[in-house]
Amino acid sequence: MFTFITSLQIQTVYDHDTFSKDDKMGDAEFDIKAFVEAMRMDLHDLPAGAVVVRVHPSRQNCLAEESCITWTDGKVAQDMCLRLRNVECGEVALSLHWIDLPGSNGL
Repeated sequence: MFTFITSLQIQTVYDHDTFSKDDKMGDAEFDIKAFVEAMRMDLHDLPAGAVVVRVHPSRQNCLAEESCITWTDGKVAQDMCLRLRNVECGEVALSLHWIDLPGSNGL
C-alpha cells in the first residue's frame, strides 16, 4: 500500500494471513527526491553499476543503512533497507526502478 506525498513515500507493511484479517506490521518512509533528480540527469555516458548518489540514514528517513542510487542496465535503480516504525522491530528491503509506460510523458 503506497501513499504518495510530494517526494515522500510511505510504505505500510502487513503480514498475510490465510484465514484471518491481515495485520499491520509497521510503516516506514523514504524520500524519492534524490531518485527523481537522478532520473533527470544525463547518465548515458556512465559505466554500468556506477553510483550516482549516496543517501545516508537520518532522522528524516527510515533507512537502516546507506542506500546507493546506481546506473544499472541503462536505468536508474535504488536498493534500500528500511527500518519499520510503530512496531517492536522489523526491516523491509526495497528495490526501486523507473519504468516508462507507453504513452506516458515520463518526468
